[in-house]
Amino acid sequence: MMKNKKTNNEMSAFIKTFAIAFAAVLIIVTPAVAFMGKVLDATPGDDDGPVLAEEVKFGELIHPDSPFFDAFTNTKRVNILAMGVERNNLTDTIILASFDIENKFLDIISIPRDTYYYAGPGYNDKAHHKINAQYRGNPINSAVAVSEILMNMPINYYALLSYEGVEKIIDEIGGVPMNVPFHMRYSDPYDKPPLYIDIPKGEQVLNGSQGVKLLRFRQANEDSGFQGYPDADLGRIKTQQEFIKNAIKKSLGLNLPNIVKVAFDNIESDVSIGTALNLASKIIGIEPENVRTYQIPLKGSDYRPDMQGIADMLTEIYSMGPVVLEDEAE
Repeated sequence: MMKNKKTNNEMSAFIKTFAIAFAAVLIIVTPAVAFMGKVLDATPGDDDGPVLAEEVKFGELIHPDSPFFDAFTNTKRVNILAMGVERNNLTDTIILASFDIENKFLDIISIPRDTYYYAGPGYNDKAHHKINAQYRGNPINSAVAVSEILMNMPINYYALLSYEGVEKIIDEIGGVPMNVPFHMRYSDPYDKPPLYIDIPKGEQVLNGSQGVKLLRFRQANEDSGFQGYPDADLGRIKTQQEFIKNAIKKSLGLNLPNIVKVAFDNIESDVSIGTALNLASKIIGIEPENVRTYQIPLKGSDYRPDMQGIADMLTEIYSMGPVVLEDEAE
């Protein structure tokens, strides 16, 4: 079995987002050579973890009257929930990777950590009613919450990650091409180790060290004369999703075994190797433009899910006609 490394709490959420989304994809595309000599029902990480399919029957949660009933029950998709978990049992990054086997689309849906989710009676602290607080030591809890926000979309598997080795993954890819939106410059001599970011604007191929710094960048020093993201979180999400897409696109054109070996050291999942091999044979030939990224729409100061916006997002992902929901109860 593969050894599960400890989480590095000092890594930024951006690094984690890349590692999670990329690893979720690697679970799908892993070739047989990466697991030579392993049994087909083995799983990455700790095999004592829960198995999502045994704990929850998501198909039973979809009401027949749901506008997405046919899409969820008949479409040939594999949905993997990937999460980065802090030691305080909060999921600081949540991403759903959805692979359309029949039409060869890979959709990556980001769920912001502060998304409102009603945790039930007995939870009086406002922080308890956030999606990142639902984990509570068990990935099944997060999967149920995410499925509910996504209108009971079935979730087939989960992946938990530590984040060491992200720089090695990027270097194993051979660097990631990126159009850096502005000159990113930042310094923090008190960080451990000291952090110095200086990435010029424009088209370039970022190596592992540069890629990690791009993902860590939040804002410029106030007195530096350099800029940060003018649209704050939306700008950061746009940059991180572009980086993820570029990394995935480049990886799909490479010989993957060495990349997988590095990435899987940081994955704990209930996806069996046999299932991964089966999915790998189906994703071969996916077109780079068929890798799509989304963020669930939110509304209000408490970041409640915009259910009509989510419905519109799902109709695009599942290639359906428009769905108009009844007014949401307050």
